[in-house]
Amino acid sequence: MSDPSPNTQAILLLAAPLVADGKRREAPILSPGEYRRLAARLRHLDAEPQDLLVSGTDGLIEECGDTVDSTRLKSLLGRGFLLAQAVDRWAKRAIWVISRADDDYPRRLKQRLKHDSPAVLYGCGHRSLLEAQGLAIVGSRDVDEPLLEYSRCVASQAAAADLAVISGGARGVDRAAMNGALESGGVVAGVLAGDLERAVVHREHRDLLVDGRLVLVSPYDPSARFNVGHAMQRNKTIYALADAALIVDATVDSGGTWAGAVEQLRKYPTPVYVRSTGAPSAGLDALRERGAMPWPNPADGDELSVILAGNAPTRLTGPTQPDLFDG
Repeated sequence: MSDPSPNTQAILLLAAPLVADGKRREAPILSPGEYRRLAARLRHLDAEPQDLLVSGTDGLIEECGDTVDSTRLKSLLGRGFLLAQAVDRWAKRAIWVISRADDDYPRRLKQRLKHDSPAVLYGCGHRSLLEAQGLAIVGSRDVDEPLLEYSRCVASQAAAADLAVISGGARGVDRAAMNGALESGGVVAGVLAGDLERAVVHREHRDLLVDGRLVLVSPYDPSARFNVGHAMQRNKTIYALADAALIVDATVDSGGTWAGAVEQLRKYPTPVYVRSTGAPSAGLDALRERGAMPWPNPADGDELSVILAGNAPTRLTGPTQPDLFDG
């Protein structure tokens, strides 16, 4: 595991909790909105976050004082020892960290989410899987066995079509889809809302991570525990990594699956499908009224490939310049 880039180190110092030894050290870290404003100020000054770390940059820090108090900035940037402890802890668990400033930050996150994309992304496994063509499969936690089997079957089709399955790793639909893809020889990207440190050392994940069939990522500190707010916020990352999304089940006006789907249909470009066979669902019907498309029920992986090729957003081609300022 290589050390974070200088820009990523600066962003971590400014905006990450830097949990060490399982305990959160209290510090007035920048909120996402505060970081966006600071990054915009740096851009205006023709500077980068890493420039704040260079000896003798008090002048630059003072010039940013109208955005974030300069004393607070100096305090945050002085957390170098805590950052070193955190990086060492992550490295022992093969956890990497990248920021919007890095060349290997997933292009589709920046292009589709723009300023809503996570400023920092933690992960374990092969980062190349985050650039693979894929199908997001999401749904409720508490569903019956027929819907779990449906999720596994669609994921198996995705594996046959050489598509990655992207999901959230929660029990229910998410986990069934991920298992269905892996059991069929496919690859999976799991976007977690917490507990990344625990997930990467789980026995059933280790070989898959090493073999390049699974990547686990999170926009939250690796020691952060799961919470509902994180789950709702990370849903946009699941959709943005995919060429299309299938919602297996949702409850009207309730839960993260519903909130994520409504936000996606209203604001972002990834095509959204809903299950169109099996038990009726008021939630899925309501999402169709908001613009979701009925899942066309492909017979096999070849048909699934054709469907996604015809409905997915324009493929991302060519290099993308690092974007330090909208994250």
